[in-house]
Amino acid sequence: MSQTSHDAPGTATVSTLPPSDAPPRHRWWILAVIGVAQLMVVLDATIVNIALPSAQQDLGFSDGDRQWVVTAYALAFGSLLLLGGRIADLFGRKMTFLVGLVGFAGASALGGAATSFEMLIVARAAQGLFGALLAPAALSLLTVTFTDARERARAFGVYGAIAGAGGAIGLLLGGLLTEYLDWRWTLYVNLVFAAVAFVGGALLLRRTIRDRSATLDVPGAVLVGGGLFCLVYGFSNAESHDWSSTQTWGYLLAGGILLAVFTWWQTRAAHPLLPLRVLLDRNRGASFVAVLISGAGMFGVFLFLTYYLQQSLGYTPVKTGLAFLPMVAGLMVASTLASTVLIPRIGPKATVPLGMGLAAAGMVWLTALDLNSGYVMDVMPPLVVAGLGLGLVMPPAMSLAVAGVATEDSGVASAAVNTMQQVGGSLGTALLNTLFTTAFTNYLDGRNPKDPVVLAQAGLEGYSIAYWWSAAFFAAGLVISVLLYRRGVPEQDPDAAPVVHM
Repeated sequence: MSQTSHDAPGTATVSTLPPSDAPPRHRWWILAVIGVAQLMVVLDATIVNIALPSAQQDLGFSDGDRQWVVTAYALAFGSLLLLGGRIADLFGRKMTFLVGLVGFAGASALGGAATSFEMLIVARAAQGLFGALLAPAALSLLTVTFTDARERARAFGVYGAIAGAGGAIGLLLGGLLTEYLDWRWTLYVNLVFAAVAFVGGALLLRRTIRDRSATLDVPGAVLVGGGLFCLVYGFSNAESHDWSSTQTWGYLLAGGILLAVFTWWQTRAAHPLLPLRVLLDRNRGASFVAVLISGAGMFGVFLFLTYYLQQSLGYTPVKTGLAFLPMVAGLMVASTLASTVLIPRIGPKATVPLGMGLAAAGMVWLTALDLNSGYVMDVMPPLVVAGLGLGLVMPPAMSLAVAGVATEDSGVASAAVNTMQQVGGSLGTALLNTLFTTAFTNYLDGRNPKDPVVLAQAGLEGYSIAYWWSAAFFAAGLVISVLLYRRGVPEQDPDAAPVVHM
C-alpha cells in the first residue's frame, strides 16, 4: 500500500511508523474504536433523511429550505475534507481525532435540541466541519496502527465494510428512532457513538508525531468552500427568486468565479489542497466526474423518495427505511460483480456507462409512480435497477480515481474522490429540490391549494420532475464516461492505496 510522505498534500493516508516500532498491542481494539467513529460519520449522511418529514413538520420550515438539512452537512464535510488531513498532520492525529469526536457530539446535541430551522442548519454544518477533521484522522490512525501488510488489508476490509453498510444502517436506525422516540434522536444517538469512541481513543491511541512542516492551504479552503456554497445557494435561490433574479445568477456566477480562482491558486500554492496533476489522467478525470454525478443522483433519490413514501403513500419511518434496503442490496451485489469480474475483464469503458444507463433507467421508471402505486410491483423494481446501476459505477470509479497516482498524491486522491461524492450530493440536492418546489408551485397555480387531492398531485408532479432530471444527470454521465475512459483493462497496482468511502 502506498503511503503519503509528511510533505504530501494528502489526507487519507499518511507515513507509517518506522519498521522498528512494534505494532500496538491493542490494535484490534483500536480498529473497533475507529470503526465506531467511522460508522457515526457515515450514518449521518442518511439517518436524518428518514426523519426529515417529521423535523419539517415540527420546526415548520418550507419545502424550499428542507434541502439545507442535507446539504449543510455534505457541503461542510466535502469542502473541508481535503484540509482535515493537513490539520491532523500539523496538530497530531490522536488530538485531531478526539477533538473531532467532541465537536461532532456537541454539534449533534445542538441539532437535537434545535428550536428553529436556522439552529438545525448551523448544527448540521458544524457536524460536517468536525466530520471533516474526524474522517481523515481516523483513516490515518488506522494506517499507522496496522504496519503488517496482511493485517492492514484485513483492517481496511473491516473499515470499508463499515463504510459501505453505514448508509443502510442509517436508513433503518433513522426510521426506528423517528417512529419510536422522536426525530431528534437521529442526532442525539451520535452522543453514544462519540462517547464510546472518545473513551476508547483516549485510552488506546498512541500520540503521533506532529509534522511541524505541514502547511495549511487556507486560501484554497476558503476559495473552494466559498465557491461551492455560492453554487448551492444560487440553485436554492432559484426556487424563491426565479432563475432570472440576480439573487440566483449572481451567486451562481460568483461560485463559478471562486472555483476558477481556486483552480488557478492550486497551480501557485506551495502545498495545494488538490494538485491538478491528480485530475489530468483520463481515467481519473472520468472517475471523478462519475462519482460527482452519482452523488448528485443518489442523494436526490433518498430525499424525494423518502417524502413520496411517507407523505404520498403514508409509510411509517421504519417502513420507509426498510423500503430502501433492496436498493442497497442491489448496489452491493453489483459492486462485488464490478470489482471482481467486470473491471478485471472488460474495463471501465463498458462497465461504468452500463451502470449510468441502468441508474438513468431506474430514475425514468420512478416517474411512473402515483398515489395508487404498490411497493412490490411499482416501487421496488426501479429501486433495484437504480441500485444495480450505482453499484456498477461507484466502486470502479472510486478505485480508478486513485489508480496510478504518485505515492505522494495517494492521500489527496483518496480524499478528493470522497469530496466529489459529497459535493455532488450537495449540488444535486440543491438543484433537484429547487426544480421540485418550482413544479409543485406551478401545479398549484389556479387550483385549490387546500384540497388534499390537489396537494398530493402537486407533490407527484414535483417528484416526477426531480426523477427526470436525475435521469438526465446519469445520461450525461453515460456519455462522459464513454468519451473519457480508456479502452481495455486498467493495470492493477497491488501496492495502491485503498480508497475508503468516508
